[in-house]
Amino acid sequence: MRIGLVCPYQWDVPGGVQYHVRDLAETLRELGHHVEVLTPAEHEENLPAEHVTWAGRAVPVPYNGSMASFQFGLVSAARVRRWLRDGAFDVVHVHEPAPPSASLLVCMIADGPLVATFHAATTRSKFLAAWGPVVRPWLEKISGRIAVSDFARRVQVEHLGGDAVVIPNGVHVPAFAEGPRLAIHDPAVPTIGFLGRYDEPRKGLPVLLEALRQVVRAHPDARLLVAGRGDPDALAALVGEDLRRHVTLLGELTEQDKAAFLRSVDVYCAPNLLGESFGVILLEAMASGAPVVASDLDAFGRVLAGGTAGVLVPRGDADALATAVSGLLADPGRRAELTAAGRAVVAEYDWSVVAQRILTVYETVAPPGGAGVTGSAADDAALLGDVAGAPHGPFRRRVHR
Repeated sequence: MRIGLVCPYQWDVPGGVQYHVRDLAETLRELGHHVEVLTPAEHEENLPAEHVTWAGRAVPVPYNGSMASFQFGLVSAARVRRWLRDGAFDVVHVHEPAPPSASLLVCMIADGPLVATFHAATTRSKFLAAWGPVVRPWLEKISGRIAVSDFARRVQVEHLGGDAVVIPNGVHVPAFAEGPRLAIHDPAVPTIGFLGRYDEPRKGLPVLLEALRQVVRAHPDARLLVAGRGDPDALAALVGEDLRRHVTLLGELTEQDKAAFLRSVDVYCAPNLLGESFGVILLEAMASGAPVVASDLDAFGRVLAGGTAGVLVPRGDADALATAVSGLLADPGRRAELTAAGRAVVAEYDWSVVAQRILTVYETVAPPGGAGVTGSAADDAALLGDVAGAPHGPFRRRVHR
């Protein structure tokens, strides 16, 4: 099968959707399918040499408590048409198609079997409330809809219409299960891990730091390893003198280093406050054997099997978080139980399983012998003009720039 995947976010900026598209593409190729990816990037030379096509640069805009990519216009539309023509795809799979991006452009321009995956989880979105009715006619062209969680499915149903089958994010379990630890790993030091954009409020690092102040009273040698992107000076000010010797900033990690990091912690902590539709990092932690303590977000609860594969605490509650982490650090038997439970759960999320479920959707909307995906005959300027002039179109002014 010839498959086109569309990533709406900058490929050379780390992010869950980017990793999802990358890993799905790799898995489908391993299964013998021809896969091409269309994606924006800050620099074209940052893309892989084969099977990834540059959709141009994108402008970051606030979306779902984070930053998404805005990419719209005649130049981008021309790139989409060329990619569709050259790809001769049996099916095209777009990700997060609602915001103005390469994914939405494909929905507007393409005719034929389209599949979409919805990742976002924000039930009160002014953007989607205004923008959803504008884009709904193009989203109705989608033949197969996937949501990464029940929460993401509810958002899609409420704001964009239609329904979706829930197929979770995947993880390469073997890549995390075995391998080295970080060079700084010390089995005698109780170690807590956090990975994420640490200066993004919804990730909850300030709650974890407040909890850590209690943890170190019970475990004076405990340390917190912080990995991810952000402003180191702002983090230093947030940590303060009292926690300085207990916190180590690792910065951004490669995929190999991320796995080593997760294998090096006694407890992985996800204190996120909102806006999470899934929780891939929880899967990666469980695959690495790290016991998990996480906020009781709906998405996290589902990944952790309602709390049987990890400990769930009320979001934003530093006292409860401290109690859970301190308890696990003091109880190696309980940590071993959570490690075993986590590995049993994460086996169902391995990409070898998830990709087969996605292929079933492809085969449903694009049976053998079908006509495949082509570019519509509509005039791109007219299409973009429809969006620009639509009532409540929050991006109508930018389209003309």
